[in-house]
Amino acid sequence: MAEESTKHRENEGGQSGSVATAPSSGFRLIHRNYGRTLIRIGNTYLPRRTLLLAISESVLIMAALVMATALRFMNSAVFRDYLSEPRNWLRFVSVTVICQVAFYYSELYDLRTIRKRSVLLTRSLRAIGVGLLALALLYYILPPVRLERGIVVLFAPLALMLMIAWRLLLNASKSLSRPLERVLVLGTGVQGMNLAREIMRRPELQYSIVGFLEEKGEHIGKSMVSPGIVGGVSQVEEVVEREHVDRLVISLAERRGVMPIRQLTTLKLQGLPIEDAQSVYERISGRIMLQSLQASWLIHSDGFHKSRILSAGKRVIDLLVSAILIVLSFPMMVLTAAAIVLESGRPVLFRQERIGLGGRSFQILKFRSMRQGSEKGAPSWTADRDPRITRVGNFIRKFRLDELPQLLNILRGQMSLVGPRPEVPYFCELLEREIPFFNQRHSVRPGLTGWAQVKYQYGASLEESKVKFEYDLFYIKNLSLMLDLAIIFETAKVVLLGRGAK
Repeated sequence: MAEESTKHRENEGGQSGSVATAPSSGFRLIHRNYGRTLIRIGNTYLPRRTLLLAISESVLIMAALVMATALRFMNSAVFRDYLSEPRNWLRFVSVTVICQVAFYYSELYDLRTIRKRSVLLTRSLRAIGVGLLALALLYYILPPVRLERGIVVLFAPLALMLMIAWRLLLNASKSLSRPLERVLVLGTGVQGMNLAREIMRRPELQYSIVGFLEEKGEHIGKSMVSPGIVGGVSQVEEVVEREHVDRLVISLAERRGVMPIRQLTTLKLQGLPIEDAQSVYERISGRIMLQSLQASWLIHSDGFHKSRILSAGKRVIDLLVSAILIVLSFPMMVLTAAAIVLESGRPVLFRQERIGLGGRSFQILKFRSMRQGSEKGAPSWTADRDPRITRVGNFIRKFRLDELPQLLNILRGQMSLVGPRPEVPYFCELLEREIPFFNQRHSVRPGLTGWAQVKYQYGASLEESKVKFEYDLFYIKNLSLMLDLAIIFETAKVVLLGRGAK
């Protein structure tokens, strides 16, 4: 089968027609790079490039600690004795973990934003500074894990120099930036176009779009998104061989009578990954594209599992974490309430009807951030520099302090720590009319934070609400405790940086 050239094209209706014979080179897809660009962690995917960078820098941090230890003692016997103690290696590991968290929260692994050397240097200095402060706090709370002060003082500049030198070396060699997978798009549907734009916007994915195969092959050479049309659908085998394609993505606006079934079967049996554009877009963007979304794709795709064990696990975590957070944040809530009273009087809390699990309504609790009476009339989205927001309100919204009373909603079972943000009934009715499958948001408990909140900005229009729902639908489809933990971890960064609030 692998050595046969396909001589006929068979459509979905069972018809076949004669087509040009592909070159009988006996090619096999054995030395291709598919599967090397993304690493699956839980139900999300991490670029291989980012993961390798994090691992290599962890090794550099450990190396800096060993070098700092050697410089501190300047005695080979003492140095060997120090490293022979397992507890000292545990201390090294704790330093490495804290530094990596500081790097992540300083966005040193967002490779699109640190292309300039000045940005790299600034963020690296900030990350090392934050890491040292975190270590000081850790050593105050847990003295047994304390690393000798002299080692820490020597470690900081060594780690900074090693990391910056390593980043500059990688950028100069481009060893982690060159494309690893060549992707061919079968068809010129809107999903394939959007996928190509997303791939070109994110070089860290290490994908390269070879081009598009047009349904009729009448406009070969025409530019689409960039690159353009490189052949017709019937030439798929020939183009796959000629362009050394690693992955084939199907994006046909109309498949009946167009899909080259026999050729695709041959390529699949030879080992070429063949996927729907919708699935690839979901994997690399963390959202489900609503444009041209078909119910059949949702039916046949994996996901949307809601087991009793998962629901029980989420509820237990909700109860434990919300109770702990109420205790820890109580002083901050008292200060917030006092600031609201001093600026604009009572009431301190704002109550509003929202739609929750199963479409049932409940009263959400928030610290009041707007002037009294501003909620009267038809609901409206919050705009930039909204005049209704008070000075205290602007501060507490930026750092999400206004959301703290919702921990009580979580204890009551009306909300969860993680899930789609609850909407008011007015907007639910509006968005259900305009956005397909929008009511699926109510199949899970609404959350204090969510996938859309950490991946996208505040939705203040119909179009922005559509994008946010694409992230919400991804969350509902890929619901898991691992994804919840990733969202909580990312939420801390969003809150600390004060992003996305209005």
